[in-house]
Amino acid sequence: MALDVRNDTDQQQYSLVEDGEVIGFAAYEADADEIRFVHTEVEPAHRGGGHASILVQHALDDVRSGSSLRVVPQCSYVAAWIERHPDYQELTTR
Repeated sequence: MALDVRNDTDQQQYSLVEDGEVIGFAAYEADADEIRFVHTEVEPAHRGGGHASILVQHALDDVRSGSSLRVVPQCSYVAAWIERHPDYQELTTR
């Protein structure tokens, strides 16, 4: 099982890919100042294995390292994830 997270900018989503197949995504809307995560979803067969957490962490790491955008967690999963990981909370106040 090879997992990869990629930023599919044309679709405005971070995609979680397992063995070449997209099994989850974190959709976003971005402008000059912020990136709003609006929906996160993992295929039902892959839920409960930490896949959504892997996806969100990689997406936030990419935002942190590749931009100065402020993260706006409109998606309830992303908001809860950031709440549980204090070291990522600074992304919401950039």
